[in-house]
Amino acid sequence: MPRVSTTDVAPTLADHTTLRLGGPARDWMRAATAEEVVAAVRACDVAGTPVLLLAGGSNLVVADEGFDGTVVEIATRGVRVADDTCGGAFVTVAAGEVWDDVVARAVDEHWVGVEALSGIPGSVGATPVQNVGAYGQEIADTLATVRCWDRVDATYRTFAVADCGFGYRTSRFKRDPHRFVVLEVTLQLPLGDLGAPVRYGELARTLGTEGGGRAPAKDVREAVLGLRRGKGMVLDPDDHDTWSAGSFFTNPFVAPTDVPAGAPRWEQPDGTVKTSAAWLIEQAGFGKGYGNERVSLSTKHTLALTNRGGASTADLLALAGTVRSGVHERFGIWLVNEPVLVGCELPGPTR
Repeated sequence: MPRVSTTDVAPTLADHTTLRLGGPARDWMRAATAEEVVAAVRACDVAGTPVLLLAGGSNLVVADEGFDGTVVEIATRGVRVADDTCGGAFVTVAAGEVWDDVVARAVDEHWVGVEALSGIPGSVGATPVQNVGAYGQEIADTLATVRCWDRVDATYRTFAVADCGFGYRTSRFKRDPHRFVVLEVTLQLPLGDLGAPVRYGELARTLGTEGGGRAPAKDVREAVLGLRRGKGMVLDPDDHDTWSAGSFFTNPFVAPTDVPAGAPRWEQPDGTVKTSAAWLIEQAGFGKGYGNERVSLSTKHTLALTNRGGASTADLLALAGTVRSGVHERFGIWLVNEPVLVGCELPGPTR
């Protein structure tokens, strides 16, 4: 498989992340098949070399010093489709495929259930790790199985959706990040012209449907892309508001008595309440564009921390720490970062 050493002309992580930040790796291996992915990871594990799995790079914050190990770039491709008029379309997708390309094809092929996940950057393999979600849909809604390499038991494993441990922006794969390598994902998608019921108020208003109503999947995709563009959440090399890792902080889950007065609140089955990280940030005094000429909150959406050009990872983490500490001082709530931090960390507790 192709291999690049830092003694030659090694790419830096900044060349492969949507934040455009991060230093070099000690070693770099590009794997174009699932077998090559497994071979690369196994070789590193046998040698005791740290591994960083990389595909779209949309959810990574990498230290300026880079990564003292081997980057395994997952460049796998392939989509297999099995249609069943009762069960819908079973679509098996290689981990290295671009997620939004899959969503676009789903809409064109009348596969229902992922149209509200349009415009999300990154690879297919990352979607079950994060339990990617937006505008009322999550990958857990349509996922059938995830095929992985288990680095601990040195074997292939396939997990049904019920065994993936999905929660809000988390999964068993995220909770045990050094064990499982996602190789492919199978989705079970109903067939039809209408998208899934719209469960997100902002999207329902944009489409002119009542909550729970349905609209053509193509219209849902276009509406979501429009909403995301308005928030700087669709990648555009000419727009620094999109030089980000998407939403930097997850919405916190707190006790009912800890929800600030006036904050949005969504009651949860376990008795906790989910509230809005964006609201907390804004009410703590950090508005759109807060920062400096190197890094700032997006001018379109306060949840995105952006590289304005010429930034360093240290600059970004300093801004994140300022915002996080400010929210804690104002409301007593520690925000949790959504992107994976590689070789760096934020001040304060992790939970």
